[in-house]
Formats: sequence, C-alpha cells, structure tokens
Amino acid sequence: PPSLWGQSNMGAEEPNPTGSQRPARRRSLFNSIKFFVLCHSLLQLAQLLVSGYMKSSISTIERRYGLSSQKSGMLAAFNEVGNTVLIIFVSFFGSRVHRPRFIGGGALLACLASLLMALPHFLSGPYEYTDHISHGKASIDNRSAVCQSESNLNIKPTNQSCSQQDNPAQHVAYPLLLLGQLLLGIGVVPIQPFGISYIDDHASKRNSPLYLGLLLAATAIGPAFGFITGSIMQRFYVDFDKVSKDHIHLTPKDLRWVGAWWLGFLVASCLIFITALPYFFFPRSMPKEWHTLPFHLLSTCGATANEDADDVESSPDCTKQRPDPIQELSLLQFLKSFPHVALRMMRTPIYLLVILAQVNQAALLAGLATFMAKFIEKQFNRTASLSTMMIGGVCIPLAVVGTVLGGVVMRRLNLSLNGASKLCAGAIFVCLFSSLPLLLIGCSTQTVDGVFPPGSGSLSCSASCHCPEEAFNPVCGSNRVEFRSPCHAGCNNIQFGPHNQPINFTDCKCVGGLGFASPGTCGSGCSHLLLPFMVLLAITSFVTSFTQTPSFMMILRTVPAEDKSFAVGVQYMMFRVLAFLPGPVLYGSVIDTTCILWGKKCGQQTSCLYYNLDQFRSRFLGLMAVFVGGALLSFLLTVRVLHRGAKENASTPGSKGGYELVNE
Repeated sequence: PPSLWGQSNMGAEEPNPTGSQRPARRRSLFNSIKFFVLCHSLLQLAQLLVSGYMKSSISTIERRYGLSSQKSGMLAAFNEVGNTVLIIFVSFFGSRVHRPRFIGGGALLACLASLLMALPHFLSGPYEYTDHISHGKASIDNRSAVCQSESNLNIKPTNQSCSQQDNPAQHVAYPLLLLGQLLLGIGVVPIQPFGISYIDDHASKRNSPLYLGLLLAATAIGPAFGFITGSIMQRFYVDFDKVSKDHIHLTPKDLRWVGAWWLGFLVASCLIFITALPYFFFPRSMPKEWHTLPFHLLSTCGATANEDADDVESSPDCTKQRPDPIQELSLLQFLKSFPHVALRMMRTPIYLLVILAQVNQAALLAGLATFMAKFIEKQFNRTASLSTMMIGGVCIPLAVVGTVLGGVVMRRLNLSLNGASKLCAGAIFVCLFSSLPLLLIGCSTQTVDGVFPPGSGSLSCSASCHCPEEAFNPVCGSNRVEFRSPCHAGCNNIQFGPHNQPINFTDCKCVGGLGFASPGTCGSGCSHLLLPFMVLLAITSFVTSFTQTPSFMMILRTVPAEDKSFAVGVQYMMFRVLAFLPGPVLYGSVIDTTCILWGKKCGQQTSCLYYNLDQFRSRFLGLMAVFVGGALLSFLLTVRVLHRGAKENASTPGSKGGYELVNE
C-alpha cells in the first residue's frame, strides 16, 4: 500500500488507463512544505524574539549591573561563540540526520537558555540607586541629596551601605547572562541552516526564492517583536515584584530608571516551547513540491530549457537527488576536508564577493540592532522605552517589507545572477546616500557643571558640601546648567510635592547665586530632529534589506549541488566570525571612547553617565557608513566579475552564458 509519506502523484489527480480522473489521497499536514515554511517562520520569530529582546534591553542591563558598553556588546555577541564553534558540524550532518527533530531539540535548548537569562533578577537583591530621598525621615543616601556641612558629615553610613549591597548574586549576574547567551547560541545552531536546506530540498525551484523571502522576513519580524516587547517591559519598574508601588519613586524619564528587563525572557521561553513541538512530527523527507503538468511531461526529467522543464524537474518522479559526497564521509574525514573545500569555495570570485558584502551588511546590522536604541536615547533625550519602540516599530518592519519585496522581484523578473548582483549594488548605492546625512543630524552635549565642556564649571562653590563621589541625581539649574546632583549644585532645601516627590531644590549657591534647580536632566535641546533622523534611518533599513533574498539566492545557486551544505556552513561561519561576534564588541568599544563621566559605586566603576554627543554620533554612525561602503564595493566587484565572465562565455561556442539563478 502507498506510504503515508506520499507517492509520486500524491497531491494531484491521478490519471488512469480509462481516461477518467480519480481524486488523490489526502496528504498529511506534516507532509507539506508550505506548512513547514509556516512552522519554521513562527519558530524563527520566537527564537529571534529572544535575541532582539536582549539587544533592546542592553542599556537597561548596563544601568542595572553597572556595565560598560564594551561589556554589554560582548554580552550581546556571546551567543555567537557556541554558534560559531558548532556551525561547521551542520554542514557535516547535512541531510543524514532527521533535520526537523534536530531543529526541535535546538529550540528546546533555546527555551532553557531564555529562562536562564531571567534568573539573575531572582537571585539579586533590590535595585539600589543613589540619592534616594524619603520625605519625613532621614535615609542613608539623603545626605548626598543636598549640601551638607562638615559637622553633619558621616562616612560610616556609606561604608555600611556598600557592605549591605555586596550581595554575592550581584557578582554572578553577568556570568549567568553570558552562560544563557552561550546556550542560546548552541540551541539555534540547527534552526536556520537545517530549515533553509530542508525547504530548498523539497520546494520547487520557482517557489524557493519566495519561500526564502518569507523566511527571511520572519527572521526580521522576530527581532521587531523583541524590541516592541522590550519597549513594553521597560515601562515597568525592575523590582515591581519585590517592592510595593508606594516605594517606587522613579519615573521612566529619570536617568536612573531601570525597567523590568527580565520579564520578556519568561514570555519568549514560553513562545519557543510552543513553536518547537510541531518539529517532532515532520518526516525526515517529503515529496518535492511540483506544479501540475500535462501527463505526457511527467516522464521527462532533467530538461532545463524552459519553464515547463523546470516544473518537470521539480516533479515527484524526478525527486531522486544525486548522491551527496558529504554524506559518505566520516566525521574525521569531514573535518580534514572542510578547510580544503572551504578554501576552494572562497577562491570562487562570485561566492567570495557576495560573502564579503553580506559580512559588511551583517556588521552594520550588529551595530544598528545592539546600540541604535541607546544612541536615540542619549542623542535626542528620549526614554529607553520610546527609543526601543522606534527601532522595533519603524525600522525593522520596513526591513521586513524590503526583504519580502526582494523575494517578489526575484520571482517576478526571473533575475539571473547578473541581474541579482546589479539589483544589490543599486540598492546599496541608494543606501549610502540615505545614511550619510545621518552624520549631520544630532545634538551637542548639554552644559554639565564640571563635566562638559572640559575644565569648566564651579565645583569650587560646592566643595564645602562634601558631595559623595558616586552621587548621581541630575538636576537642571534655572540658568540651564546641569548638575550631577542637588549637592553639586549647592542646594540647601527641598520642596516636596503631594506624593512626597521632590519637585524643586532651592537656595542653590552654584546656580546663579541662590537660584533653584529642577529634578531631571536639562536635555540636549534638539529633540525635534528625531523625526528627520528616523525618516532617513527607516529608508536606509528598507533599502538595505532589499538585498537579502537576492544575495542568499546567489549563494545557493553559484556553488555545485554537492557543495551546497558546505557553502551554507561556510557562509554562516563567516557571518559569525567576521560580523556578529566582533561587531557588537567593536561598536561598544567605540561608544566607550566617547564617555566623559563614568559612574562609581562603592569605589568601583559602573556604567557611563554622560557622553560627548558629537563624538558619539560621528564615531558610531561613521563606523556604520564604513560598512555600507564595504558592501557597495563588494557588490560592484561582483557586477564587474559577472560582466567579464559573460563576455568570455559569449565568445565561447556552446556556452550557456554564465551563471543562472532561474531558467531563462
């Protein structure tokens, strides 16, 4: 009897010798490549939600655990460590393993990793911030809120406070986050490579670009949901589960505010678990997708001269694949041959140039996803929640649209390899012109007493106040000069509002002679420039993503069939080694060079309090422009090499004219 996994004519009406038609047997839902594309898109969305959520919470985690941007960049990139080490083995296993079950197992490990990354919150004590003012009673930090005379100065409470805050859990928070990122990287190793190869093996040649475009769109929607989730969670106070609402004295606009960064990891782990379950029911292989053809064509295999032949080649009668030499190698033989085959593919000009272009784009993405929300927050004086929403609600959705349109254009125009390379080069050229003006849109650093401009300020007037070195509670003086705390402004009195919140600091001898100061930062004063900045950034995201599907299809169609698994493995390894792994660390290090005041807590350096905004903008966006230029140069060289190859093939009798993506 026919197998459950399908027969040659399953899915179409079967002709019989009498000429009548009989209905085909119903195909199992788990035997449909379309359903697999749907499930894989949902899993990619859930898995990348964790990655997007981590990046959206970087600035919050920095503030909560006192990390530098370099450390937070290393945290964002650490999931690539396990991924880079194990991605090579994906090429070895290829189709010799049950790919859907491997994908499901990796997803369950990613679910566990997401739970682990939320664990530091439950092990750590309550969040402590400086200058905690309590109305009606003295507190340990109240002495640093306003100017104190030498007779009232007491150092002992600060020492006691440090001993109370020295919770061992605080020291293991960062290692736990790194471990969670490491396990997440290991868990996602089989998901995308096995999913792409599984779809490419069982989808028709004509529909494969569209499916790939939809899958890449889902990989962009995942981080978008991660950023949107991060924006929502950052509106809740980090310890809302530990302290009552009456004890929360900060607002999201306060520079010391820390949102509930841990809550999104719990939500993401549940989603990953649900989307991982269907993979344990998919077969190891299924009938290849094909188009309905006249019966007399069903016996024709291997023709590639026209569209009908292409459909025939994808029919079930022609699904026998050529033997893959990789599947005949042992693991030791594979490891020995991998460098040789990888080097051979890297010598292929088209493959190498497309990989280099994708690496530049991946490095651009690493900086945009990890630190762009922080850039908007600092540059335009916006809350972390709003800045995160700008990325997740504007830039990433437009990138999704661009990715889908790239796949649609590929399918509609039947682009050859030469046409795809020109499309990519043109898109990056437009991207370069839309990204360069971003360097000119921004704000200058506000005047901060004793901090910026360097060497300026009136710290001598608050010297008698004996302000603690770690005090940080920004106030804006009536003279539009910002101070690190009311104590640094020389303020002597506090006015409280109806909810016991400080609403004004008076008798401030450093503010124009007994002036007053308001809680909060003065801001950079150019928040109106956020709209044109976001318009240009959105255009850049849309145009850049337009190249995703064509460049991926160029990779799949420029290597021999027997080297396809190797090509995918080398491609993802290059992504991680040259872009995703060093990229966030590089961007974080560049951002740290623009810091003009580091925070201190109990004698140890914490996160940066103030940045030189002009340097921040020029160095951060300048680095992104460098990667855009690198991608453009790589695609232009690809067009040049293909044009030269087409001329050489045209002069050779019997030549087919070079590489092809689809049959022309």
